[in-house]
Amino acid sequence: MYSYESLLQRQFNVVSALRAEVEGLMRLGDIKASEGGESVVFVGRLLTTADETYRLVRDRFRALGYTAILRSENGADMIVAQKGVSIFTRSNPLINVVLLLATIITTTLVGAGFTQVNLVAALRAALVAGQWGALISALAAGASFSATLLAILGVHEMGHYITARIHNVNVTLPYFIPVPFGLGTLGAFIQLKSPVENRKALFDVGLSGPVAGFVVAVPLMIIGLLASHVVPAVGGQRLGLSIFVNWLVNLIQPHAAAYAVALHPIAIAAWFGILVTGINLLPMGQLDGGHVAYAVLGKYARPLAFAVFGLMVWLGFTVWSGWWTWAFFALITGLRHAEPLNDITPLDPARKFVGLLTLVWFLLIVTPKPF
Repeated sequence: MYSYESLLQRQFNVVSALRAEVEGLMRLGDIKASEGGESVVFVGRLLTTADETYRLVRDRFRALGYTAILRSENGADMIVAQKGVSIFTRSNPLINVVLLLATIITTTLVGAGFTQVNLVAALRAALVAGQWGALISALAAGASFSATLLAILGVHEMGHYITARIHNVNVTLPYFIPVPFGLGTLGAFIQLKSPVENRKALFDVGLSGPVAGFVVAVPLMIIGLLASHVVPAVGGQRLGLSIFVNWLVNLIQPHAAAYAVALHPIAIAAWFGILVTGINLLPMGQLDGGHVAYAVLGKYARPLAFAVFGLMVWLGFTVWSGWWTWAFFALITGLRHAEPLNDITPLDPARKFVGLLTLVWFLLIVTPKPF
């Protein structure tokens, strides 16, 4: 056990060592330290830019086993030394591969179903009666849907992955989520394994996924619509269309009010990819739109997130009950957004403008009532 005097001496030594690394970077006004020196806060005014200060103090603190954090509160700058540094632990890629293979199977089964083909029955008929033609047709229908959907989701996540690596953020490979119902998957995600350094990195990582996925989804949607055909409108469930997708459908497959477009499986998969992109752009919590919103607005993104959550609950009552599911997912992952390590440097004007365009883009592709 440590005596009170030894703990006090230990704290003094830690604070002194950290203070020596802050010299020349801040006009120091106050120092606050937790017992044992697990967290030390230097309060004052930075003598250079926050970017330059963070670059220097990050490496200096890391050598002492601390993570550097920059904050600004009540007109004062703060350099925080938090004990511990993030260490990247590699995940098992076998898990990623197994989940991907399972998702290929579930999405292929679902895709075949969209063409009114039971893939399991077709397989049984092929094995028992040698009817391989029906099985090949079923697999082709299911594969076109599966390949389209997984291409959009995969490119979306790799957009995040590549951008994160460019900004020296450690991330996992994509995890796909297979389910035996609905569209065969609940999407995919990557996991950040180290903190994001600044708002620029946060903005780029958050927006890169939706942009990459959308760039793939649009031409695939066009291909799917060209393969679709117009039929007389009859009863049955129809997919809801966003402003953008509705314009695209009417452009490629114009039809009278008494008719509808029977979507090809490729078009259905692309529709889902665009739907997921729109939902991901909601400006709240851990969604991609939440990253973008915090990068642009900082602390003001928090009340916006709560307002969006309330709107989703209201839409669940009035438009589509599925919004409750997304609201629940947002709630359990957290409506508040984690701050980047350097939260002083604001986002540059160019990215702020792109953030405004992202809001317009969101309004064009979001689908209030998908089903």
